[in-house]
Amino acid sequence: MTTQKQQQTRIDSKIKIRQARVIDENGVQLGVLTIEEAMALARERELNLVEVAPNAKPPVCKIMDFGKFKYTQKKKEHQARVKQHQVTLKEIRLRPKIDKHDLETKVKSAKKFLDRGDRVQFNMLFRGRERGCQGLGQEVMKEIIETLSEISKVEKFPKMEGRRMTMMLVKK
Repeated sequence: MTTQKQQQTRIDSKIKIRQARVIDENGVQLGVLTIEEAMALARERELNLVEVAPNAKPPVCKIMDFGKFKYTQKKKEHQARVKQHQVTLKEIRLRPKIDKHDLETKVKSAKKFLDRGDRVQFNMLFRGRERGCQGLGQEVMKEIIETLSEISKVEKFPKMEGRRMTMMLVKK
């Protein structure tokens, strides 16, 4: 994106038009001037002449410190990237015969993840004879949903996929 903007932006001697609407460094319009006059004004103020709107009639050029302009643009892009929060998927593994206290610990960590804005996927693994007790797994999943119902909503309801039962919760 920045390379595309740099290609569109023409500076000083690269400007190939005869006349342009000129704006000074304070944002004041100086009117339609020839490029030679505009370049002379820019050199006089020790700044650059930058073509900002080449498709306008007449094209618009601005007198500015181009190095400072590029620096501020780079800083703004960096700040936007820093403030951007990516939603991650956190996985919590369970067993159908999980103890009550262990379940409370898992729910507490899920609550922490949800508060941060992450998605939480609960995976319950059934081994051997446990596959016949899928009702136990459903009950544990329902208990989790009820406990976290105040801060989350179910994105994907509990569903058996092979030997696992999966469920996904997201923040309300």
